[in-house]
Amino acid sequence: MISVRGPSSSDVVAGASVAFIVIPQALAYADLAGVPAQAGLFAAALPPVLAALFVSSKYLQTGPVALTALLTYGALEGLAEPFSPEYVRLAALLAFLVGLTRVLLGLLRLGGVAYLLSDPVLTGFTTGAAFLIISSQLPKVLGVAGGSDGVLANAFASVSSPGSWSASSIAFAIATAIAVLGGRKIHKLFPGVLFAVIGGVIVSSITGYSGSTIGDLPGGFLSISASFPWSSAGALVPAALLIGLIGFAEPSSIARVFATAERTPWDANREMISQGVANLTSGLSGGFPIGGSFSRSSLNHAAGASSAWSGAVTGLVVIAALPLTPLLANLPTAVLGALIITGVAKLIDIGSLVGLVRESPAQAVVGIGTLVATLALAPRVERGVLVGIVLALAVHLYREMTVTVSHEVSPEKLIVRPQGVLWFAAVPQIERALRTLLAEHVEIEQVDIDLSGVGRLDYSGAAALERVVEELRASGTIVTIVHVPPGARRAFTIHLEGQMVDQS
Repeated sequence: MISVRGPSSSDVVAGASVAFIVIPQALAYADLAGVPAQAGLFAAALPPVLAALFVSSKYLQTGPVALTALLTYGALEGLAEPFSPEYVRLAALLAFLVGLTRVLLGLLRLGGVAYLLSDPVLTGFTTGAAFLIISSQLPKVLGVAGGSDGVLANAFASVSSPGSWSASSIAFAIATAIAVLGGRKIHKLFPGVLFAVIGGVIVSSITGYSGSTIGDLPGGFLSISASFPWSSAGALVPAALLIGLIGFAEPSSIARVFATAERTPWDANREMISQGVANLTSGLSGGFPIGGSFSRSSLNHAAGASSAWSGAVTGLVVIAALPLTPLLANLPTAVLGALIITGVAKLIDIGSLVGLVRESPAQAVVGIGTLVATLALAPRVERGVLVGIVLALAVHLYREMTVTVSHEVSPEKLIVRPQGVLWFAAVPQIERALRTLLAEHVEIEQVDIDLSGVGRLDYSGAAALERVVEELRASGTIVTIVHVPPGARRAFTIHLEGQMVDQS
């Protein structure tokens, strides 16, 4: 939250440094979202200023980001032609609805939903989304006209047709990657993105570059309007809810990382509200759904930001720069494509997914399943997350229903040791094991059910186990339950009162 004392000199330096990065990124991510470049600037201008009034993390930088831009395109491309006036109005309305969703969740103190997406789901989704984003930019960096056969198909067609590549586009893309990645090697504050953009504009203008460029930008100042196509709101609500939840995972993780590193408190509800206000503002100013950027937040931190004023300074610098944006008309789109690729390549985390195969095959199914679904369902990538959530729930349910049963047999007694979570659906596995063992050892008349390895036993599980015990006792078998977990004793007091239960 913005402090009363005003911005420090380090806040001004940090905020301005981020602004020089966010301007070209906003242009690139606008294209990824399917809206004109100017909409990206609108989404990077006033939203971070108002978000700073509510933000919990002083380092979090809010504005256009790749994943949210991709989610926006997936939600809207079936409703209107990308870059058309109707599509732009829908994008603004979607941002407004995302903002309402997040503000409401924050006010209801439900910011903790950021923790509900498991790591395998997030890793699978972000890796799949990064593949799609990079694929969508390959035609730009190769100077090949994109088709209408889908992102992956267009990327394959572009890569497999070297005869149609443009040497000048590739040169711009390589120079951009060198400026960005090489700049990071020189110093973490080196403005490689700014160098790439300014250099791209200058070289394009001098050489008369004939490839694809941004084109005319209107410039001017912001205008606020709520003239949304409200009749389409109902169709956008599901997408707004999904983007509101999925898109919050990134800024919340960024804020948690900095809070943990500096041992400072962090309020998920306040952050949810700040992200909601930012999206409301983006919609009202003609932008599209936005979120928190890890790279820009890291730059903000490295540049010495000391308060949320740095985020407000970033927005104010972008607002001041809006009249100058027509100067970027000759910027090659190959430069923007390279900026996007270098920005999202780090999101590809195949190593973690491979590690899951060794460490937890069940969670590997979740992560890899989410990745495959995200790629297969493109451009509706948010459905990939839904598939991941369903897989995660299925794995959890499978584990809840799976109980392993070990046993020990002596001349006079059978000891059965179930391990896992006992609830009514898992008890039949114990029953089957008991009946099989008793059939194999007909001479045994006493059974001990040792619950020391049970993680949890609820009311319904105790009731089901009681039925099994009563049936065995009715057949003449002596049954004793031993080592009852402390949390389950109340359930046993209710269901097995008067029976032989050893609670040691």
